[in-house]
Amino acid sequence: MLAFSRTAAPTQGTGTKDIDRLLSELEENLESAKLSFKQLESLLVDVKVCGRDASTAGPIFSKRGISIISRYGLDVTDTKALPGSREALRCLANAFLLHEPSRQTFVDIGYAPKAAERLKVDDRDDEFVISRMLFLLTYNTKVDFDELVDQNQLDESINQNIAGHAKAFSTKSGRRKSESSPMVGMSLVETLKLMFNITYYYPDLVQKFSPSIEPLVRLVINHPLPTPPLQSPITYMLNALLNLDLGSSEKKTTFGPETRSSPLFPYSSPEEVVDKLTSIFNKAIMTMPESELDQAAAPLCTLIRRLYELAQPQMKEWMRWIMLPRERDRDKPLGTGDTMAARLLRLSCSPALPTLRENISSLLFELSDKDANKFVKNIGYGFASGFLMSHNIEVPATAAEAGSISSDGDADSGIGYNPVTGQRLSAEEADKANKERQEMSPEEKEREAERLFVLFERLKATGVVDVKNPVQQAVDEGRFEELE
Repeated sequence: MLAFSRTAAPTQGTGTKDIDRLLSELEENLESAKLSFKQLESLLVDVKVCGRDASTAGPIFSKRGISIISRYGLDVTDTKALPGSREALRCLANAFLLHEPSRQTFVDIGYAPKAAERLKVDDRDDEFVISRMLFLLTYNTKVDFDELVDQNQLDESINQNIAGHAKAFSTKSGRRKSESSPMVGMSLVETLKLMFNITYYYPDLVQKFSPSIEPLVRLVINHPLPTPPLQSPITYMLNALLNLDLGSSEKKTTFGPETRSSPLFPYSSPEEVVDKLTSIFNKAIMTMPESELDQAAAPLCTLIRRLYELAQPQMKEWMRWIMLPRERDRDKPLGTGDTMAARLLRLSCSPALPTLRENISSLLFELSDKDANKFVKNIGYGFASGFLMSHNIEVPATAAEAGSISSDGDADSGIGYNPVTGQRLSAEEADKANKERQEMSPEEKEREAERLFVLFERLKATGVVDVKNPVQQAVDEGRFEELE
């Protein structure tokens, strides 16, 4: 191999002429093969650095530039060339991000199938960069993902990668030490984003990704929760699940001809997934500001609704118990406590949550079997009326009599509830009586008198109005008694 001498690595101020020179050296080597693998890697690193500045990276974005870099990235026959190949792939990923037309150029020169083939390599660096490239190709290109699935088994590669990540998080204690590299998490996120976009833009391919339902569920269960919980990678896991045909994951078991099992409701612990999702939802509600909660929590709420739709009667009853007001919630007007049900009710009418509040109201309506009468009985007319009217659902004529049934929606139980607030009538009467009886303690009276005295003295000092302090007046008239 001939010795090779180049100028110093390009700096941030590198211009188009320098990039042209780098590409020319790469193009020449395609014919002469004079450069060592290490020299090629170094040269491609320089091109990658230059390609980060869109204002001077025009030669990279051209058909010539994309073609040269694609050949180094995907026409690899020697494993020793893989480090340089990955640098070339990073150049392409940057180009796709900074210059949208370069994506279609890549497709036009026929390299999309080769990228899909490269995803079969069991390597996290490859998974990261190839998944990102294919993800960007889902936007505004004419790439045929049906063909990539049929001819290049793209679906199988994605399913295998997700299964591998789920295996790395095989217990609730989190990933194994050997899987703790930052690239593991980054590659998982890119794979999840790619799966979401394919299943969103190509709904006919959704069934191809059903094998990923169980691994995704395991990831949600076992992956450590960040704080706040609704952020990467949890949000990407939930979004990926949301597009899949969750009903297709159900299968017959050996426990009996009518018994079925699903990763959503595993036979050994059918409540595990629901418990995890509602726990994430509740923690998000408690820790995230409403400005972030609206978009972040809406997909999770939709996913919980999907699970309720698929659940068996016993599981549905348990989900109602978690998210609908219980008897203890009715000691006060509904929505004023610190339970999950109370928090959901408050969010259901928050003006700052246009997306989530509608989703929560829909969830509560579905938990009430889509029955307007049960809906009013479960959450009170005050919370139910807006949703019913906005969806042109007739408000039940018996809404005013809803207080005659129990909080779980059963028939008359002899326990009455305020039909508007949902509060138990006995508790409401007790609150009224307590307010009437309640008087300030001597200490509270003294503090209030001191506060009023200071306020009146400040007002008098302004000179705007001539007022006599009522406390001083009480002293002058002998109505003020000084205590020991």
